[in-house]
Amino acid sequence: MKISVVLITKNEAHNIAECLASVSWCDRAIIVDSGSTDGTVEIARSLGADVYQTDTWPGFGPQKNLALSKVQTEWVLSIDADERVTPELRDEILAAIEAGTADAYEMPRLSRFCGRFIRHGGWYPDYLTRVFRHGKARFTDDLVHENVITGGPVARLRTPLLHYTYDDFSQVLRKIDQYSTLGAQQAFRRGKTATPASALGHGLWAFLRTWLFRRGFLDGAQGLGVALMNGQASYYKYVKLWLLCQQARQSGDPSATPPRG
Repeated sequence: MKISVVLITKNEAHNIAECLASVSWCDRAIIVDSGSTDGTVEIARSLGADVYQTDTWPGFGPQKNLALSKVQTEWVLSIDADERVTPELRDEILAAIEAGTADAYEMPRLSRFCGRFIRHGGWYPDYLTRVFRHGKARFTDDLVHENVITGGPVARLRTPLLHYTYDDFSQVLRKIDQYSTLGAQQAFRRGKTATPASALGHGLWAFLRTWLFRRGFLDGAQGLGVALMNGQASYYKYVKLWLLCQQARQSGDPSATPPRG
């Protein structure tokens, strides 16, 4: 076997079949599931995936490293349940690992937001390291926005990975709440602080950077939606961070205050 695909899931029954179909050419599919109740596990197993279930949620980075620990092939492809590998990307990946000129490869990601693929606002090309030789890379231990750490240079593929995210704005709002909470917790653990004023400034800057400076306006109404989402997510992250700091001070517990250094 040459390559395994790894992914983490929770309640991805609406995505998992199409996701696995797009990587059916891989020698093995490894999934770490954290408590799905919608049939995700059953669907994945019926399609031949090896599914490992956990009762705890340590964060995106640690969970992906757990999936990585199950790999026995030479190469790894990491994707999310809402991503799809096109036949063109498949061919490029297989050619790259056959050549073996690098230990890791990054690829552009093209994301869809509420019915439109977004090409501006900092969303594209959005290069991500997703193919790497087993043992030559790992994920950071971040709660959210984890990255792949490699010990050497990363080569670049041309064909984009398709990302089918945010079908409607209700989903956007749920993600804003989820990711801003995780982002605040991660920042708190790293000793960061915030105030209501700084939260407002971060939110405003995130909106302007996406909409104006990174030309999100070229993506029309969906581009405005992305800019608003980025602004809100940043604002709520720092408001939640400020609240965590306030709670730590009021508790009087030294162990609850943000670490320094």
